[in-house]
Amino acid sequence: MASGGEGSASGAAGSAGQRLTLAQRVEVIQQRKRQAAALPRARKLEKLAIYSGCKPTDGSECSCNGFKSASGQAPAKDGVEPTLQPSAACRSCSHTLGTHMSELEKKGDEQLNHLLSMSLDVESLFFLVQKEEDTDTKQVHFYLFKLLRKSILQMTEPVIEGPLGRPPFETPTIAKAVSNFVLAKFSSNPKEQQLNFDLAKAFLHYLNHWRWETPSVHVGAQLKESTLYKVHFTRWMCYCHVPTICTSMVHWDPAAVFGRSVLRLLLRTVSARLLQKIDLDREKMAKDKRLLILAHMPRFLSLLEEEVYGNSTTIFDVDFKPPSQPQKPIEVKSEPSPGPAAAGEDTAGRRRPEKRAAADEPDRAAKRPRPEDDVSEEQVQQILEAIEDPSRRSVGQESLFLENAARDEAAKAEERAGHISFHVVGNSLSQKVSKTTMLWLVGLQNVFSHQLPRMPKEYITRLVFDPKHRTLALVKNNRPIGGICFRLFPSQGFTEIVFCAVTSNEQVKGYGTHLMNHLKDYHIRHGVHHFLTFADEFAVGYFKKQGFSKEIKLSRKKYLGYIKDYEGATLMGCELSPRIIYREFSSVIRKQKEIIKRLIEARQASIRKVHPGLSCFKEGVQGIPIDCIPGIREAGWKSPDKSSRVTRHSDELGNAELLQGTLRTLLQNMRQHSAAWPFLSPVDPNDVPDYYEFIKYPMDLETMSKRLKNKYYCHKRLFIADATRIFTNCRMYNDPDTEYYRCSTVLEKYFQSRLKDAGLLDK
Repeated sequence: MASGGEGSASGAAGSAGQRLTLAQRVEVIQQRKRQAAALPRARKLEKLAIYSGCKPTDGSECSCNGFKSASGQAPAKDGVEPTLQPSAACRSCSHTLGTHMSELEKKGDEQLNHLLSMSLDVESLFFLVQKEEDTDTKQVHFYLFKLLRKSILQMTEPVIEGPLGRPPFETPTIAKAVSNFVLAKFSSNPKEQQLNFDLAKAFLHYLNHWRWETPSVHVGAQLKESTLYKVHFTRWMCYCHVPTICTSMVHWDPAAVFGRSVLRLLLRTVSARLLQKIDLDREKMAKDKRLLILAHMPRFLSLLEEEVYGNSTTIFDVDFKPPSQPQKPIEVKSEPSPGPAAAGEDTAGRRRPEKRAAADEPDRAAKRPRPEDDVSEEQVQQILEAIEDPSRRSVGQESLFLENAARDEAAKAEERAGHISFHVVGNSLSQKVSKTTMLWLVGLQNVFSHQLPRMPKEYITRLVFDPKHRTLALVKNNRPIGGICFRLFPSQGFTEIVFCAVTSNEQVKGYGTHLMNHLKDYHIRHGVHHFLTFADEFAVGYFKKQGFSKEIKLSRKKYLGYIKDYEGATLMGCELSPRIIYREFSSVIRKQKEIIKRLIEARQASIRKVHPGLSCFKEGVQGIPIDCIPGIREAGWKSPDKSSRVTRHSDELGNAELLQGTLRTLLQNMRQHSAAWPFLSPVDPNDVPDYYEFIKYPMDLETMSKRLKNKYYCHKRLFIADATRIFTNCRMYNDPDTEYYRCSTVLEKYFQSRLKDAGLLDK
């Protein structure tokens, strides 16, 4: 998988073995251009002759597009002095070097320097074409290589032609839409609005430097979305990314040329990676900036996602009108710039707004007033500072933290250190698959075969290498040590997990949990919020720990006929919440627990007071109201209002409704079980004439459904009695070696396990 990130572009400078960041690569190219601009004029002409057309002095036409030495010695790329004489012959057209330089000699030094810059960009693109493995990226590099080559030959500026269009591609742009979002969402509080403008600048800065995933990553998406992404990816390459390396081309910031469709395609992915980067770089940030970003950026991104993916948003309206007190909009360049966008402004030193309610609209704030005794954000901010500052931790806290660490804590630490990495890989029939991907797929096939011995090896191989399936690979030391093989069904809104395994010597390290969390975040970015899998008896425990349940929230008609059925396995499902970043979930919960713990400690310290006790009982008083106990109100106790008191009748009614819902789900699961087919409807006396002579109290699942609908089951014992009668009748009438007898045994075991899961079994 060609993963997104900052500064991970392929190199066009230095030796083939070097691995330079994008900024380093640009600096190397700029240094070469400065050196070329300092060369003598004769040397510049000689270097450009290999890109210049031939103009014979006798007025004849020549189709030669560049000088090639007849001796095989091309003009040297280094050195100050010319290496060839003007009379040297061209191998292609036999004309002299001078005829290739005749048009160049008419140009001034500034024009020659610009042409030299373009020639060095041609060399950079040639290097990229040679080294790039991804087909889509390689095609764009080759197109731009030919475009620049043609521009030097014709001595014109490179102009991208064709169906891509000219920037901006949509209006309003992303920068304008994000500015509209801040103006609309935070207009009631100027301080909070300015804070969110700073967060928006940081987000747009990251978006402008974000390296897009290649279209091959989106092969599993819907055709329309995949095609749209490919068009935008090509535009981004031509107008935004390549011009950061080839500076003779005009550079545009993505936020200034793309609009709604791109923001909806990228926002979830960019937000998740931005939060991950903030977490990785937290120690490098200034303390005040770190606290500000960690406290506010997740909420800003969450609100932005709600707005962008909402159906009633107005931030993309061309005639958007800001509130009555508009603030200064975000300053983002709408004109092309010669290089990468400047870094966003620093947000350090800004105070946190005093009230959270200011972020909401006035009418919503009125409907949900802030509780009088709610914890102030200043107090939460102080606790966050104490948690983040190692010097302010209590004695023994670090050892306690390690003891109660989340299952995936060690795996997350290894990922931050770069010891492990995660990649979504898969086979393809439409484009070339890299050698690394194929090696990883072979390694994953071996892992699944060793860890799942009851699965046929041929079956595992077929699914792992099936182009419709993808595998999230856990890679350590450039070798896959685990993975989850899955198939996306975007149109149905779910993904089937086929295989999940970690090699035996790498287990019990939290890899399985972290692997599943990565997979959940990946699917949220792609808009799929349901997992389904058939788990055998050994895997049920693992999937339960990952949030899977036997209660399937997805409609049965959505997955019926799509998912593969496995005999003896249990269908389990997991519903994903788009508001959660699952890789950070355990850290967030741990931090929330720590905040509440410290709030409780602070409250206890503030009200700690020893009262003498109650003496009224010695005087013969039988009882007193609770609010008369000294200190009870200071401890936080409140007398319940009459309107909030729940009567026994309403409590019993609520319990009855809860029981009906539980029994309905249980009965539905029983009807869907593979062993339930003999018991779905009453026994037909025409098929089994003597059945009712032996069975005096028949029962079946259809009859139970009717009784449940008529609210017959007022207690769980009635429901259990009817279900038990089904199994007893079956075993009474049928021999033990029959299929009916076997089905009753299997379904009864399933029924007992579901009763236990629902808490309906009497202990």
